[in-house]
Amino acid sequence: MCWSPVADLAAGTAVAAVGVVCVARVRSPRDLPLAALPLLLGAHQIVEAALWHTGGGTGPATLAWAVIALPLLPLWVPAGVLLAATGPAVRRRLSLPMAAGAATAGVLAHALATGPVTADVRGRTVAYTLGLTHVPLIAAGYLLATVGALLLSGDRWLRALGWAAGAGAVVCWAVWRWAFVSTWCAVAAVCSLVLWGWVRSRPDRAPAEGGPGPR
Repeated sequence: MCWSPVADLAAGTAVAAVGVVCVARVRSPRDLPLAALPLLLGAHQIVEAALWHTGGGTGPATLAWAVIALPLLPLWVPAGVLLAATGPAVRRRLSLPMAAGAATAGVLAHALATGPVTADVRGRTVAYTLGLTHVPLIAAGYLLATVGALLLSGDRWLRALGWAAGAGAVVCWAVWRWAFVSTWCAVAAVCSLVLWGWVRSRPDRAPAEGGPGPR
């Protein structure tokens, strides 16, 4: 989310371009989901640029934004980290974020299927409303699935991504709560550059099963 349709479109295009470079550079099919994450984030922002022009509401752009943000990301991130992980010990650690992501995605997908999601343009922010109960529990599961998976990955680049995403989530929530300005597009740009560093750090071939991954 950015503070205007122009900012969303520009940031989304730039982040998606980083995603194209990451996907082109990827060496192993197991790394592809994480390498493609900037493409997903860029598309998310481009969708919101269209949503600004429609003035919010419950149209297709709102639903597309919600599908990416809510059920897709908490499943995509831990699954991508799990696929890229090396060694059974790391994979065992990632079973909890993966389970949290699947459960959270299921709850959010059910909410989207049974009730409308509404976008409301408020100055320089867009607020999204979806009838959810137990919001703190869902938020905890979401953060465990996304930030938790990155921090438990055993890879220094992905840990840095986890810290950046976690800190960015706190800042973005605070400024959005104050209805000041949305800053998630800046966080998405930083995260995409960290993922580019991760892709470049990956070995030409995967290490032997059970061997140490990149640190």
